[in-house]
Amino acid sequence: MSLLSHLVQRRLKLAAPPTRDLVVERDLRVPMPDGVDLLADRWAPKSGGEGLPTAVFRSPYGRAGVVGTILARPLAERGYQVLIQSTRGGFGSGGTLDPKRQEREDGLATLDWTVKQPWFGDAIVLVGLSYLGYSQWAVADRLPSQVKAMIPQVTESALSLEFLREDGMSLETPFGWGVLVATQELPLALLRKPAQAKKTARALYTLPLNQADIAALGHRSDYIQDILAHDARSPRWTGFDHRDRVADVTVPVSSIGGWYDVFLPGQLRDFQVLQQAGRPSRLTIGPWTHAEFTNALVDEAVEFGLPHARGEEPPHRAPVRLYMMGEDTWRDFESWPPSGYSPRPFHLGAHGALLADQPEESAPDQYRYDPADPTPAVGGARTVKDCGRVDNSALEARPDVLTYTTPTLDEDVEIVGEVSAEIWFRSSLPHADVFVRLCDVDPDGRSHNICDGLTSLTDADELTCATVSLWPTAYRFKQGHRIRVQVSSGAFPRYARNPGTGEPLATATTLRAADQSVHHDPAHPSAIILPVRERR
Repeated sequence: MSLLSHLVQRRLKLAAPPTRDLVVERDLRVPMPDGVDLLADRWAPKSGGEGLPTAVFRSPYGRAGVVGTILARPLAERGYQVLIQSTRGGFGSGGTLDPKRQEREDGLATLDWTVKQPWFGDAIVLVGLSYLGYSQWAVADRLPSQVKAMIPQVTESALSLEFLREDGMSLETPFGWGVLVATQELPLALLRKPAQAKKTARALYTLPLNQADIAALGHRSDYIQDILAHDARSPRWTGFDHRDRVADVTVPVSSIGGWYDVFLPGQLRDFQVLQQAGRPSRLTIGPWTHAEFTNALVDEAVEFGLPHARGEEPPHRAPVRLYMMGEDTWRDFESWPPSGYSPRPFHLGAHGALLADQPEESAPDQYRYDPADPTPAVGGARTVKDCGRVDNSALEARPDVLTYTTPTLDEDVEIVGEVSAEIWFRSSLPHADVFVRLCDVDPDGRSHNICDGLTSLTDADELTCATVSLWPTAYRFKQGHRIRVQVSSGAFPRYARNPGTGEPLATATTLRAADQSVHHDPAHPSAIILPVRERR
């Protein structure tokens, strides 16, 4: 196990730990109020483990393997005892799996059980990423006094509801997650993963979509059926949204996110709520994707969580620390979004121009979108292998993608904050999507994506100003580079393809191609709005 410890230390670029000699108690039974037992493992130093602060993880992904190796081991070697619990209905825990529905009740019962254990000291720190971070928000307004800090990473308090927006369904991530939880306990699941990923990708082309779970799994999945049939407003998701708990958190929160993370907008919303409520909080955003393993969580658990658990103040740091992409440096700020940046429109123009000035009279640009050959998702905020910052050359060569590019920049342009676009758009069909992506074009002509977003229209056959919210960002366009905007009508399978018929996505069987037009004239000034650093 010492070799494994050294490998994790090297992989996560961690400092050497005080101890590598650990003990693990397996399958502790944690009773829930309804009589169900959930299983947990306790990791601790072999010598002196009892009484140390307890890091609590509640996970739907089991307690061994990557979860134990990457999450529990590093913390148990660096000042914590660690409790990892399998959430209801998985990996030996009792009850029925109904994702996200019972995390509040089960989480509160788990904390109550933990503080009564003979090995417990006097402090808990809630730690975890993605679903493990969401389970923290589910209990955040009713924490026992023994909880001293929260460290949620790449997560947010409403989790997958953003994917189920009526005006832009993100298909790939919630569908893929449904496949993951349905297959992760099968024999040889890890070895089957590459083949399953290919099978899942093919299944997303299934018509109607409500048959895609059978194509991916060979059987029905209640969770997948629900995400296809019920948008974010549906009563089906009652109790899943914990946004109203964020302002009532009473412990310090350190939130860690990534510029290419699927949950970034919601995570930043949660942080803003904390700041506005005057709660002690700090934010770190790196150049990371959702599933990228970094040292951020362990470092923050040691540098932020342990001092709070011991009744001390952590080393002083600015409330907001952001990785400035393009410059590849870390910067500190006092708030999100930071002051000193103002919204500035860059207007789409004729002949693929992106203009700082108002556009002149020009004819609209046109393209044809065919959902039978959908514009593909390339890189960006995804949970699959093709994610993050990638070369967009092949995508931009497609006839269903328009590009608008500035002249070569004669000085750096720095943006930090929220990004949006207003696109004057018309389709030959009432139902259409507008996808907008911001890119950096280097001196060699390579175009790399920074952030993007999509909105769905239901009156697209009338000339409409489509407002598109892109992912927030912090980026410095260097002198000699160019700023580029892409406009298209999809990014499949990240977003569900719009069939063009108005049929429900779950049951649509007909795909209709559409002729789209983007207008950019003085009466219809299509633009991307960037938060540009003010001149001093």
